[in-house]
Amino acid sequence: MVNPEASISMAKTSIVSSSHLSENASELSEFEYALTMAQNAFSRWLIHCMAAAGNKELSPIDILILHNVHHRQRPKRIADICFVLNIDDTHTVSYSLRKLGKFGLIESQKIGKETFYHCTETGAGLCLNYRDIRQDCLLDSLSTLGVNREELGKMAQLLRTMSGVYDQAARAAASF
Repeated sequence: MVNPEASISMAKTSIVSSSHLSENASELSEFEYALTMAQNAFSRWLIHCMAAAGNKELSPIDILILHNVHHRQRPKRIADICFVLNIDDTHTVSYSLRKLGKFGLIESQKIGKETFYHCTETGAGLCLNYRDIRQDCLLDSLSTLGVNREELGKMAQLLRTMSGVYDQAARAAASF
């Protein structure tokens, strides 16, 4: 995935944060530790990119919801947002939508019994500013490092698959 000249040699031992969980599956613990690190780095990135784009008040979930609402410029229901972002707590999404509305980034519209959300011009502009910062700070770095976009796509596919595995395991654990 990364240009060999730009890569750092990988350690031969597993890197885990909870060794008590890795007695029989160190690879899974290593994956979970890397996932935790990536999740925290991604959250930090979302916040700093959005601050550079013009809003320092949004949390990572607010930013993800804003981009989802703006996606394809189609109005979305709370259920749509929860489904696409794999969020099962509708109250979290409702809170974010109210917050985004207070900032004038989205608006709601009642159609029948359903409420639909769409970006305002201000919200769409913020998303476009974010896109420009993302291009300058993130995409250019990936190109400089020689990251293979096809491999990145394969990693995304694996993460979506693992999301399903963890969802199924969560259902199993809930029945204990």
